Amino acid sequence: MRVLITTYGSRGDVEPVAGLARQLRELGVQVRVCAPPDEEFARLLTAVGAETVPVGRSVRDLVAGPKRATPADAPQLAAMLVNSQFEALLPAAQGCDALVATGLFPAAARTVAEHYGIPYVFVSFLPGVLPSPHHPPLPRPGKPYPPGADNASLWDIDAENLTALYRTPLNEVRASIDLPAVDDVRGHTLTDRPWLASDPVLGPWPETPELEVVRTGTWILPDERPLAADLEAFLDAGEAPVFVGFGSMPIREPAEASRVVIESVRAQGRRAILAKGWVDMALTDAQDDCFSVGEVNHQTLFPRVAAVVHHGGAGTTATASRSGVPQVVVPQMADQPYWAERVTDLGIGVAHDGPIPTVESLSAALRTALDSRTVERAGEVAADLRTDGAAVAARLLVEMARPD
Repeated sequence: MRVLITTYGSRGDVEPVAGLARQLRELGVQVRVCAPPDEEFARLLTAVGAETVPVGRSVRDLVAGPKRATPADAPQLAAMLVNSQFEALLPAAQGCDALVATGLFPAAARTVAEHYGIPYVFVSFLPGVLPSPHHPPLPRPGKPYPPGADNASLWDIDAENLTALYRTPLNEVRASIDLPAVDDVRGHTLTDRPWLASDPVLGPWPETPELEVVRTGTWILPDERPLAADLEAFLDAGEAPVFVGFGSMPIREPAEASRVVIESVRAQGRRAILAKGWVDMALTDAQDDCFSVGEVNHQTLFPRVAAVVHHGGAGTTATASRSGVPQVVVPQMADQPYWAERVTDLGIGVAHDGPIPTVESLSAALRTALDSRTVERAGEVAADLRTDGAAVAARLLVEMARPD
């Protein structure tokens, strides 16, 4: 049995796929993954035994490179995604028994599954991608959301925006393999039975009659890498530090952002671990109360810190939450405001107001996060979070796709 998985996005869109691939491999399934051509993603997927097929442009270059994409580039990016996914998936899906699609709107994936007559599954890593009267859609390029509109109206606009972006390139590739045109691009891609790979406590799904949502739980890739010796020495040298990292986010003025976060942490009498991220944030001085890291095992590090300050990506939020440490979320874009809100609602941290913190605003957020009541609540919620989502999803796929 062979399963093809396609994803496009940052590490938060690739690492969960690696977690699913690992579980499928343990069930004896061959796994092929179409993912961005970034070297770090290829290493991640190869390590779990997946065959990798590059698709599209480097995401690191797209997000943090000298010619990074802007909202004005959305139509060109949509066409690139459709065409590059179609070109990669069409040969990659040959001989596969199922196709799983996730990441940045995978408009071309279902077309390839239709062409080969194999089962297709769309997977979201957060509830906010799936239409529901209980929450608004994520912001997208296109027609703006009018102030005061109800959720149903906002979801109608969301469908219009997606169709405007993707219908023409999608129908061009469908015509090339003699498939009929699609009018409702969102409904076609998501289907009426999407999967939701988020924790039921951290990212719950409000029941919605129009969708039969299959909830698997978060897809986790276990990380067994040890921490570097110098990082271990720093951790052992004093009180638990505060971790600060913004992952793949193209933080504006990274030098100023580094100054703000380090001063804010020091204002609490704490040491700091600063992650370089994709913009290479750096320490502001040579004092021994701060430590800089690149790629690091969050699963091992986070339980040893006092708090985690981050951008609110789904993966970082889930890892910090499972670690039982309080969080300060400084959301930048996309799904990050949703996770910031969930952290606040659960009482396990603080959502910073806006994407650009000051020393005053971040210091205030850290004081709340480091309060004993927040620390206690973070530990309570951690105990309720599941870790078997990838295994659940792997079993469901095998049941769905195993040839008779």
